Amino acid sequence: MRCALLAIGSGLSLGLIATASWAQTVACHLTYGGESQVIEAVPASSPYVGAPTAIGSFFLFRIVFMREPADLARINLYTHADLGEVPIAVHQASHPYPLRNQGRYGFTGLQRIYEPKRESELQYWCEIREAP
Repeated sequence: MRCALLAIGSGLSLGLIATASWAQTVACHLTYGGESQVIEAVPASSPYVGAPTAIGSFFLFRIVFMREPADLARINLYTHADLGEVPIAVHQASHPYPLRNQGRYGFTGLQRIYEPKRESELQYWCEIREAP
């Protein structure tokens, strides 16, 4: 009987953990040219969905949040400089998922990216949020 209760209790715990992880989003806090904004992303079914967000007149920022399949679960962050016909990749970061926030600047720490021609600076940091 005790083993059965432990098994049921474990199943309930795993169910709660699974439900909680499904409610997560990635929120990135971006500052550029004295303006700040937050971009939030939900888990995607493919790394090819979702358009980048324009930041000022030079940067494009994109979050890809993949939870499945488990061996490919990760959060990828891409920054491009939009300087002409084709955006130029200036930064890419990949974080294995699941992960935890590590303090004031979430799971990424404070990052600084510089646009190649004008030397303008984009600052960002990202955190895992529990969705309401």
